[in-house]
Amino acid sequence: MLAWIRSNLKIAVPVAVVGAAVVAFLAFGVFGVHTLFIDDVVDEDVPVFASGLGGDAIDEQMRAEMDAAMEAEGTDVDVEMDEDTPMPEAQDEATEDDAMEIFTVASGEFIGRSHPGEGQALVLNDGSEQRFLRFENFETDNGPDLNVFLVAGASADADAGLFDDDFVDLGDLKGNIGPQNYEIPVDVDLDRYNTVVVWCVRFGVAFTAADLA
Repeated sequence: MLAWIRSNLKIAVPVAVVGAAVVAFLAFGVFGVHTLFIDDVVDEDVPVFASGLGGDAIDEQMRAEMDAAMEAEGTDVDVEMDEDTPMPEAQDEATEDDAMEIFTVASGEFIGRSHPGEGQALVLNDGSEQRFLRFENFETDNGPDLNVFLVAGASADADAGLFDDDFVDLGDLKGNIGPQNYEIPVDVDLDRYNTVVVWCVRFGVAFTAADLA
């Protein structure tokens, strides 16, 4: 009897070890289970344009104006920084050369899709051809292989099957929580690619999306 047990243990133990390894690989390597319990938090300033405009000073002013707009108008956000708005640290000494010229050309609110989502998607411009997509007050669930898409021909609440038909991939999602920036290629037509989607490439699902208007 003891011999039979020892003989079967020699087989059972390696099989169990291999089975556990396979389960771990599927859970962590394929399904990314660990991402459900770990948030990737980022906190990027307003992007710095090639013109030199941008950075933390403008970021603080933008957030203050956005907070005021949200309090006055609910969730509708339309942050605009005109050429007469001085830097907040030097209001008395600001000149025309110091004026902020970064403004929002399009914006939208994130809605939940296969996962909850909230915050604003803003397209920032400084008067040149350069544009950045910026997330503000952003939060969604974490997950594996999340990318940021600009999608054509589908609204934020459209069938998810439309989201990977015609899109521009802006790269990996930098974090599932916090403000972050993605440069938009100059040749991208935002009249066409006007829906932002956080897309799980591995499983083909949309975590959250926002229409730009």
